[in-house]
Amino acid sequence: MTDHPRRVTRALLSVSDKTGLIEFAKALAAHDVELVSTGGTAKAIAAVGLKVKDVSDLTGFPEMMDGRVKTLHPKVHGGLLAIRDNKEHAEAMKAHGIAPIDLLVVNLYPFEATVDKGASFEDCIENIDIGGPAMIRAAAKNHDDVAVVVEANDYKAVLDELAANNGATTLKLRRRLAAKAYARTGAYDAAISNWFNRQLEIDAPDFRAFGGRLIQSLRYGENPHQTAAFYATPDKRPGVSTARQLQGKELSYNNINDTDAAYECIGEFDAKRTAACVIVKHANPCGVAEGSNLVEAYRRALACDSTSAFGGIIAMNRPLDADTAREITKIFTEVIIAPDATEEAIAIIGGKKNLRLLLAGSLPDPRAPGLTAKTVAGGLLVQSRDNAVVDDMTFKIVTKRAPTDAEMRDLKFAFRVAKHVKSNTIIYAKDLATVGIGAGQMSRVDSARIAARKAQDAAAELKLAAPLTKGSVVASDAFFPFADGMLACIEAGATAVVQPGGSMRDDEVIKAADEHGIAMVFTGTRHFRH
Repeated sequence: MTDHPRRVTRALLSVSDKTGLIEFAKALAAHDVELVSTGGTAKAIAAVGLKVKDVSDLTGFPEMMDGRVKTLHPKVHGGLLAIRDNKEHAEAMKAHGIAPIDLLVVNLYPFEATVDKGASFEDCIENIDIGGPAMIRAAAKNHDDVAVVVEANDYKAVLDELAANNGATTLKLRRRLAAKAYARTGAYDAAISNWFNRQLEIDAPDFRAFGGRLIQSLRYGENPHQTAAFYATPDKRPGVSTARQLQGKELSYNNINDTDAAYECIGEFDAKRTAACVIVKHANPCGVAEGSNLVEAYRRALACDSTSAFGGIIAMNRPLDADTAREITKIFTEVIIAPDATEEAIAIIGGKKNLRLLLAGSLPDPRAPGLTAKTVAGGLLVQSRDNAVVDDMTFKIVTKRAPTDAEMRDLKFAFRVAKHVKSNTIIYAKDLATVGIGAGQMSRVDSARIAARKAQDAAAELKLAAPLTKGSVVASDAFFPFADGMLACIEAGATAVVQPGGSMRDDEVIKAADEHGIAMVFTGTRHFRH
């Protein structure tokens, strides 16, 4: 690929976000670039004394229909699409008085921001840009001759090239800008189409598009031989993508994935009701607890599995305080994420230079609708977010013995946690803290046994007379297909069980529970998490 320089003699600027516009326009004018512009952009440029031609003077037509029609004209698109070295194109330009446009600067109507503000349907429609995407795509297609800029971040790169190449841009830069331009219009259209689908309550549109904005390039993916990057979608859900990182090393792919898992889980715990802490390792909670304050919640969550918690991710549902910060820094932790933090807590965490501290501002709403997607070979699996919440469920007592008030409180806690643990899931809980977690096993019986063994190990470390599964309750994310899984939980000491129900052998499982004097409730809601 040769440099293929193209001198910029005329630029068309039409931007809704005017950040850096005046400085950029002044620099272009210093390179003797003729400025053409539209509406508010033209007024802003003229206001600082720069010479600018209104696009209506270029086309010979005024803006009309409330500005909907202004750049959709052959003298604009001909100037962008004409191949400069093509004799027929050059003759057509001459015959129809079409002047070349060598640089296009467009950022689109703020559709995404308008939706974020909760604007009316009509206002959202009015903020769908038509002329902008059309010009961007035209300029990007003709990148051999035209440079296209879709955001202010690229102003410097263009000016650097003009300075280095006597007022010209290189093909390398124009191709990079063209690729970015198509990605921008693609993400823009994706935001619009997904908004339309939500408005029309269409769950499975014939075409599904997703778009995102780069947050950061990552050193590697799940493993060092994989490349990776982190993108933000228009879904402004509080969490790792919106959080402010105060200190610590750059987040890795696995850090981001695990931090998201932790913060989604902590979002289940209303901060007005209780303090809560979630500790995550490899995308699974290894300890979850409520407490009268954060430090108590943290200590109780850590006690569930302090071995796995080493090098883990910690999420809090309240602002991080100094006492909790001191306690956390006693062991190695990768990331702390919380809605906020006190200045004293920030200073304490600052003593651990590699510990990342993220402040998300608020908690994610567990009831909020949304989409999740994952790739499969040659396709995407898209589904609505699991926004079923324990507090909205009706627990149906199916055994002769009803749970006690204390058991029911712990059953709700355990099922709240089970939603965020990989299937097959078994959660033992006691006094609003996990005491054993079994995750991701092929057999539910294995999950029950692993969770019980984890509790035995924790008891040995804490020098307890017996594992805390004795007298605990247990939650299963899906039904028990046979009684054996529940019997393993009873053997570990569980006295009450919560599960979705719905198995062909529910009667067999209920009978076994009654024979052992166990209380059991059905939720009617399954929480598979793969």
